[in-house]
Amino acid sequence: MSSIVATPIPLPSRSAAALAGVVAGAMALGATELLAGLAAGAPSVVLEIGALLISLQPPGAKQVVVDLFGTADKDVLNVAIVLGALALAAGLGLLARHRRGWTKAGFAAIALVGLFASLRDPLVDALLAVAAAVLGLTVASVVLDRLLRLAMSGRPVEMPNWGRRRFIGSSIGLAALAVAGGGVGRILLNNRAEAAPVAASIPPAVDPVDSLPQGAELAVDGLSDLVTSNRTFYRIDTNLLTPRIDAGTWSLSVDGMVDRPFNLSYPELLAMEMHEQYVTIACVSNEVGGGLVGNALWRGVRLRELLDRAGVRPGATQLVGHAFDGWTAGFPTAWLDESDREALVAVAMNGEPLPPEHGFPARLIVPGLYGYVSATKWLTTIGLTTLEGFNGYWVPLGWAKEAPILTQSRIDVPRSGSSLAAGAVAVAGVAWAPDRGISRIEVQVDDAAWALAEVSTPISDATWVQWLYRWDAAPGEHQVTVRATDGDGEVQTDRVTRPPPDGARGHHTIRVSVTG
Repeated sequence: MSSIVATPIPLPSRSAAALAGVVAGAMALGATELLAGLAAGAPSVVLEIGALLISLQPPGAKQVVVDLFGTADKDVLNVAIVLGALALAAGLGLLARHRRGWTKAGFAAIALVGLFASLRDPLVDALLAVAAAVLGLTVASVVLDRLLRLAMSGRPVEMPNWGRRRFIGSSIGLAALAVAGGGVGRILLNNRAEAAPVAASIPPAVDPVDSLPQGAELAVDGLSDLVTSNRTFYRIDTNLLTPRIDAGTWSLSVDGMVDRPFNLSYPELLAMEMHEQYVTIACVSNEVGGGLVGNALWRGVRLRELLDRAGVRPGATQLVGHAFDGWTAGFPTAWLDESDREALVAVAMNGEPLPPEHGFPARLIVPGLYGYVSATKWLTTIGLTTLEGFNGYWVPLGWAKEAPILTQSRIDVPRSGSSLAAGAVAVAGVAWAPDRGISRIEVQVDDAAWALAEVSTPISDATWVQWLYRWDAAPGEHQVTVRATDGDGEVQTDRVTRPPPDGARGHHTIRVSVTG
């Protein structure tokens, strides 16, 4: 009686299966990115999962990311999500060698996570979110099946040369198609998000600011501009893609602990009296000497006028700005008690309609407070509540509930590590203490006594100033330090702290080499 020898079931190699999974995952990502670029309201699954991860961040994560990557944090997160997705897809490709059904279930689970993340976004169309999930799942399954069949063609033990060439060629071609589709989709998506808003011309201010006073700007190469351009103004927020809000459907509501809640459309907001002022704003994550600070001319409606119209109740001790996506920032209503502390619902920045990346159609600008408690972009609701009754977005993540901007100064020129010629050297920078103003700047070289620097004519107490110290530099290695005194007479502390929970402290110091 002859024995029957079972023919082994052909299996792809581990490397081929992993590659098939990677290509299948890449094709799914490319297809969904292309859909997002072609159809307004369709989600970018990469961005939506990124937004979900940001919402789940633990306390302290924000500062770690900003310290490591600065304003490139969003790009890094995008890359990390793509690499993570491809690594997971490689694992599912390996699983498909023995458990094809489990692999499909794994891709389905990823699609469901993407769908869940997408449905959280108020700018995403629900039907298009479902379509993106189905598209990604279908593409991943079809491509994986196709590549695994190619990988298993030929003899059970070893893939013949023609089969290997077909598999490798198909993998390379599909990967290139995935990159092209994803790239085109992201370009279309970014162009749509960054397009200039279609909005009525911003009315002029009823009390336009005067031209800059004599001596407001110092002529020093490399010194920060007194007014930061819209293009170079720092941006820190939780949105991976610039939100594009339709001004035609947008509205602003004022509600909560008020006697007369109301809503305003964009044209109704623009019909109110416009006011403008220069205000310096800063991010609480800014390190000593860092660049997460800027000064701009803001135009908009006085927040005080909106609150008077609503009739704030006596027990309301906190004002909370709500963004379109539910992000919140709150500050004490008592901050507005000072008559010369004018907060704005801003609709223009440096004479132009508010750029999308800076909060179009409207944002809050509150002199003297860090942005995370005040400067709500893409504003949709101003809510009145109590300090005890609500915490803004960043407070549960370890940041202080009340956050006045600290007195700070920065050396812009020369750069730390520079090699300089002996003799006259311009040491210059900026200093800010909104809304107290700057009264004095002092510079110290090595262990010498503090020396007064020249300070530019202030625009207002709510803005930064430029400063200049004329140093007669001697050959050698030197340490240069700056400190500011604000308008209340408080000297900038030399006590060093990290940004959490209420801003970085310390003196900005550089080291330079002077040659004879």
